[in-house]
Amino acid sequence: MTGAPDLHRYITPTGLQAMREELQELLKKTRPVVVEIVSWAAGNGDRSENGDYIYGKKRLREIDRRIRFLTGRIEQAIEVRPADQPRRNQVFFGATVTYADEDDRETTVTIIGADEADISRGEISLLAPAARALMGRRVGEELHLVTPGGNTAVEILKISYPEA
Repeated sequence: MTGAPDLHRYITPTGLQAMREELQELLKKTRPVVVEIVSWAAGNGDRSENGDYIYGKKRLREIDRRIRFLTGRIEQAIEVRPADQPRRNQVFFGATVTYADEDDRETTVTIIGADEADISRGEISLLAPAARALMGRRVGEELHLVTPGGNTAVEILKISYPEA
Protein backbone atom coordinates (compact mmCIF):
# COMPACT_ATOMS: atom_id res chain seq x y z
CA MET A 1 0.00 0.00 0.00
CA THR A 2 1.44 3.38 -0.97
CA GLY A 3 0.52 6.98 -0.31
CA ALA A 4 -0.22 8.88 2.87
CA PRO A 5 -1.99 7.08 5.69
CA ASP A 6 -5.59 7.91 6.48
CA LEU A 7 -5.48 11.03 8.61
CA HIS A 8 -8.63 10.01 10.48
CA ARG A 9 -6.57 7.20 12.05
CA TYR A 10 -4.01 9.54 13.67
CA ILE A 11 -4.21 9.79 17.44
CA THR A 12 -1.96 11.00 20.24
CA PRO A 13 -0.69 8.55 22.88
CA THR A 14 -2.98 10.27 25.41
CA GLY A 15 -6.01 9.90 23.16
CA LEU A 16 -5.24 6.25 22.46
CA GLN A 17 -4.84 5.53 26.17
CA ALA A 18 -8.20 7.21 26.90
CA MET A 19 -9.89 5.01 24.29
CA ARG A 20 -8.30 1.88 25.76
CA GLU A 21 -9.43 2.88 29.26
CA GLU A 22 -12.99 3.51 28.07
CA LEU A 23 -13.04 0.11 26.35
CA GLN A 24 -11.82 -1.65 29.50
CA GLU A 25 -14.39 0.22 31.62
CA LEU A 26 -17.17 -0.94 29.30
CA LEU A 27 -15.94 -4.53 29.15
CA LYS A 28 -15.06 -5.09 32.80
CA LYS A 29 -17.53 -2.87 34.69
CA THR A 30 -20.40 -1.34 32.73
CA ARG A 31 -21.42 -4.28 30.53
CA PRO A 32 -21.36 -6.93 33.31
CA VAL A 33 -23.64 -4.76 35.49
CA VAL A 34 -26.15 -4.32 32.66
CA VAL A 35 -26.02 -8.04 31.81
CA GLU A 36 -26.80 -8.84 35.45
CA ILE A 37 -29.79 -6.45 35.44
CA VAL A 38 -31.12 -7.92 32.18
CA SER A 39 -30.76 -11.47 33.53
CA TRP A 40 -32.57 -10.54 36.72
CA ALA A 41 -35.33 -8.76 34.78
CA ALA A 42 -35.71 -11.70 32.37
CA GLY A 43 -36.39 -13.97 35.33
CA ASN A 44 -39.34 -11.82 36.37
CA GLY A 45 -41.67 -13.26 33.75
CA ASP A 46 -43.44 -11.26 31.02
CA ARG A 47 -40.73 -9.37 29.15
CA SER A 48 -43.08 -7.37 26.92
CA GLU A 49 -43.96 -4.92 29.72
CA ASN A 50 -40.84 -5.31 31.83
CA GLY A 51 -39.16 -1.88 31.78
CA ASP A 52 -35.93 -3.10 33.36
CA TYR A 53 -35.62 -5.80 30.72
CA ILE A 54 -36.53 -3.57 27.76
CA TYR A 55 -34.28 -0.70 28.85
CA GLY A 56 -31.48 -3.11 29.81
CA LYS A 57 -31.50 -4.78 26.39
CA LYS A 58 -31.46 -1.37 24.68
CA ARG A 59 -28.57 -0.23 26.89
CA LEU A 60 -26.71 -3.48 26.20
CA ARG A 61 -27.00 -2.89 22.43
CA GLU A 62 -25.63 0.66 22.89
CA ILE A 63 -22.71 -0.63 24.97
CA ASP A 64 -21.93 -3.38 22.45
CA ARG A 65 -22.03 -0.88 19.59
CA ARG A 66 -19.56 1.38 21.45
CA ILE A 67 -17.30 -1.60 22.22
CA ARG A 68 -17.21 -2.55 18.51
CA PHE A 69 -16.48 1.07 17.55
CA LEU A 70 -13.66 1.47 20.09
CA THR A 71 -12.15 -1.91 19.24
CA GLY A 72 -12.05 -1.05 15.54
CA ARG A 73 -10.62 2.42 16.11
CA ILE A 74 -7.93 1.15 18.48
CA GLU A 75 -6.92 -1.62 16.07
CA GLN A 76 -6.61 0.82 13.15
CA ALA A 77 -5.13 3.75 15.09
CA ILE A 78 -1.86 5.31 14.03
CA GLU A 79 -0.25 6.59 17.20
CA VAL A 80 1.64 9.82 16.57
CA ARG A 81 3.79 11.43 19.24
CA PRO A 82 3.66 15.22 18.74
CA ALA A 83 6.69 15.62 21.04
CA ASP A 84 8.77 13.73 18.45
CA GLN A 85 7.98 16.20 15.62
CA PRO A 86 11.35 17.23 14.15
CA ARG A 87 10.07 20.21 12.12
CA ARG A 88 8.77 22.35 14.96
CA ASN A 89 8.70 25.53 12.88
CA GLN A 90 5.72 24.25 10.87
CA VAL A 91 2.18 23.22 11.76
CA PHE A 92 1.69 19.45 11.81
CA PHE A 93 -0.33 16.96 13.84
CA GLY A 94 -0.08 17.76 17.55
CA ALA A 95 0.90 21.40 17.09
CA THR A 96 -0.53 24.11 19.30
CA VAL A 97 -1.04 27.13 17.08
CA THR A 98 -1.82 30.70 18.06
CA TYR A 99 -3.16 32.95 15.33
CA ALA A 100 -4.71 36.42 15.19
CA ASP A 101 -7.58 37.58 13.04
CA GLU A 102 -8.05 40.98 11.34
CA ASP A 103 -9.27 42.48 14.64
CA ASP A 104 -6.17 41.22 16.51
CA ARG A 105 -8.23 38.63 18.40
CA GLU A 106 -5.96 35.73 19.24
CA THR A 107 -7.06 32.10 19.11
CA THR A 108 -5.04 29.11 20.23
CA VAL A 109 -5.86 25.60 19.05
CA THR A 110 -4.18 22.22 19.30
CA ILE A 111 -4.53 19.95 16.28
CA ILE A 112 -5.15 16.34 17.33
CA GLY A 113 -7.06 13.24 16.24
CA ALA A 114 -10.73 13.24 15.32
CA ASP A 115 -11.58 10.79 18.11
CA GLU A 116 -9.99 12.90 20.83
CA ALA A 117 -10.53 16.54 19.86
CA ASP A 118 -12.65 18.67 22.18
CA ILE A 119 -13.24 22.27 21.13
CA SER A 120 -14.07 23.24 24.74
CA ARG A 121 -10.40 22.47 25.54
CA GLY A 122 -9.15 24.33 22.48
CA GLU A 123 -8.57 21.13 20.50
CA ILE A 124 -9.58 20.71 16.88
CA SER A 125 -9.62 17.63 14.71
CA LEU A 126 -6.90 17.14 12.16
CA LEU A 127 -9.76 16.80 9.67
CA ALA A 128 -11.36 20.17 10.51
CA PRO A 129 -11.19 22.81 7.76
CA ALA A 130 -9.22 25.16 10.04
CA ALA A 131 -6.65 22.44 10.81
CA ARG A 132 -6.29 21.56 7.14
CA ALA A 133 -5.70 25.22 6.28
CA LEU A 134 -3.06 25.57 9.01
CA MET A 135 -1.12 22.41 8.13
CA GLY A 136 2.39 23.02 6.85
CA ARG A 137 2.27 26.77 7.62
CA ARG A 138 4.87 28.77 9.53
CA VAL A 139 4.89 31.69 11.95
CA GLY A 140 4.18 34.94 10.11
CA GLU A 141 2.20 33.33 7.31
CA GLU A 142 -1.22 34.71 6.52
CA LEU A 143 -4.09 32.55 5.35
CA HIS A 144 -7.86 32.39 5.19
CA LEU A 145 -9.77 30.14 7.57
CA VAL A 146 -13.33 29.01 7.07
CA THR A 147 -15.01 29.45 10.46
CA PRO A 148 -18.61 29.34 11.65
CA GLY A 149 -18.53 33.14 11.39
CA GLY A 150 -17.40 33.02 7.77
CA ASN A 151 -14.13 33.33 5.88
CA THR A 152 -11.51 35.00 8.09
CA ALA A 153 -7.98 36.19 7.33
CA VAL A 154 -5.51 35.20 10.05
CA GLU A 155 -1.79 35.38 10.74
CA ILE A 156 0.08 32.62 12.55
CA LEU A 157 1.79 34.04 15.65
CA LYS A 158 3.18 30.97 17.41
CA ILE A 159 3.65 27.23 16.89
CA SER A 160 4.61 24.87 19.70
CA TYR A 161 4.75 21.16 20.41
CA PRO A 162 4.83 19.26 23.71
CA GLU A 163 8.27 18.52 25.09
CA ALA A 164 9.52 14.94 24.82
